[in-house]
Amino acid sequence: MADDTTDTAVRTDEPYARPGNSDAWRIAALEREIQELRRTNEELRVYVSRELEPEPEFTVVADQELAEFDVVTGSGTTPAAAAVTAPAAAITEPTRPRALAEFHALGPIEAFVGGRLVDLGAPKQRALLALLVGKVGRPVSVDTIVEELWAGQPPPSAVSSLQAYVANLRRVLEPDRAPRTPPTVLRTYGRGYLLDTRVVEVDVQWFGERSVAGWQALDRGDARSAVHEFESALSLWRGQAYAEVADTAYIRPDVARLEELRLSVVEGRCAALLAVGAHEIAVAELEAFVQDHPLREYGCELLGLALYRAGRQADALAVLRTNQRRLADELGIDPRPALRRLEQQILTQSASLDWQPAPRPSAVATRRPPEVPACSVRRQPTHRDHLPRPDFFRSSLLADR
Repeated sequence: MADDTTDTAVRTDEPYARPGNSDAWRIAALEREIQELRRTNEELRVYVSRELEPEPEFTVVADQELAEFDVVTGSGTTPAAAAVTAPAAAITEPTRPRALAEFHALGPIEAFVGGRLVDLGAPKQRALLALLVGKVGRPVSVDTIVEELWAGQPPPSAVSSLQAYVANLRRVLEPDRAPRTPPTVLRTYGRGYLLDTRVVEVDVQWFGERSVAGWQALDRGDARSAVHEFESALSLWRGQAYAEVADTAYIRPDVARLEELRLSVVEGRCAALLAVGAHEIAVAELEAFVQDHPLREYGCELLGLALYRAGRQADALAVLRTNQRRLADELGIDPRPALRRLEQQILTQSASLDWQPAPRPSAVATRRPPEVPACSVRRQPTHRDHLPRPDFFRSSLLADR
């Protein structure tokens, strides 16, 4: 009897204690197996998610490269930030790769590979590249491309034709790429394509940089550098931006934004010409500008001041009063206060309108200054009170690439 009790008692000295009831033991064993399966399933899920994780957006990679650059050069990066970015240094290169292709989109699309202009092929193939350049660094889906290239009425062979265009562009943009190697410039991203910003350059970006540099130079009183920067920015234009696809709904907002920025740069150049005393040159530029854009009040204001400083007081008043009538007739509004104040100053021949040479900027000032921290105080140039300025900072017209 004692032996039977011993056999049916729970054995706690074994790895898995076996109860006397065989059914209870089987249930316990099944529960252990279920737990093991759950653990295995979770490990498998983590492994698969890691293997199938999509590569990051290229703009994010670019930010990581900038962070690594700060760590390497020691530009104030904290040890904690260095510790966070240190693992990324083992994955990405700290230096930016050499640009493999250069695109000009401020006019009909052009591409340069190795410093040479390349043939981009048929009109739709050129339009495809213009679409991708317009969203450089961001993927453009196949559906969007087909919709825009064929104006909402794609033929059954549209996707096949698109794939052929992509293959042709890849051969043109990377002529030395070995067979069966992944493309570097025009890449596939999900169900779409993108141009990798790490290996391409676009004149739209240069235009934005030059424009901001011009306004910064004018703000710090370096009008000559401002003229140089504005002229460099305007020299990049060869016609309507993204000419091949300017009328498509996908690119039209970018075209409008760039055109507005271009007009603002023209006005900025004329303001800089007035600041350096080139009144006659400014008059010639502004007369044509105001004729093409009569409702731009800042251009009219600059023209009125340029005419007055060129000794043409009556013409200056005529420009301001014509603008006043046009605003009232076409829009039913009055001119802004700056225009009305300028008219009164011209009538009274105010000495504040006379040109005064601005002091030369300090020798340490650079032509292409870095971004000014928000907490810094910018020196007010002496010509600020005598030179009309727009009501907004021009760099706000630049969008996110």
